[in-house]
Amino acid sequence: MVPLTRSPAASTRCHRRFSLMESSEMAAASMEVEESGAALGESSRPRFEAMKPHEMSQGKVQFRKLPVPAHRFSPLKKCWMDIYTPVYEQMKIDIRMNLKARRVELKTRTDTPDVSNLQKCADFVHAFILGFDVADALALLRLDDLYVDSFEIKDVKTLRGEHLSRAIGRLSGKGGKTKFAIENSTRTRIVIADSKIHILGSFLNIKVARDSLCSLILGSPAGKVYSKLRAVTARLAER
Repeated sequence: MVPLTRSPAASTRCHRRFSLMESSEMAAASMEVEESGAALGESSRPRFEAMKPHEMSQGKVQFRKLPVPAHRFSPLKKCWMDIYTPVYEQMKIDIRMNLKARRVELKTRTDTPDVSNLQKCADFVHAFILGFDVADALALLRLDDLYVDSFEIKDVKTLRGEHLSRAIGRLSGKGGKTKFAIENSTRTRIVIADSKIHILGSFLNIKVARDSLCSLILGSPAGKVYSKLRAVTARLAER
């Protein structure tokens, strides 16, 4: 009888096969343990209902009070129902006009669906008080990534007298042509109230519009600002 012998290569192959089988069995067992643990964890984990806004503030009603300047009091009275309807019916926030103190007051209700609605409504009313149209300010209620940025001409350059008047004229253009061009190309809304400038839009668009307005304040001609705007908006469109 010739004794059976196994070569070293064959023995290493068998050893590898056995080690692979053992590792796969151990992996399967560990997966089963993890799945059973996850199932037990889900079943034993307590589930709580989402808290309502009045419960988050320990039952306290949250307020916002917005003073109304004298020159915006008449437009506010004229457009009051356009402001009141979306705030009260859609956002579920109480709103009233305090005639004695000349301010708009907002407060949460027990059926307010989200705490952030109060701040959204405050931003909406504040945008109208700054001079934006109701239709433009309504976007603050419906979109999350919109902001209002404000600055003064003196923040960019100290101007007085006729120099300040000419800078305001450059910002607006003939019949508001320059302002409308910047608004349409950057998808923003701009209000020029004396020496104060307010911009409504997304963060990136506000930056582009502000850079164009600052160039006009510093004395750049409108044609140069238009060409720079075209280049910037073309780059933004490619993104």
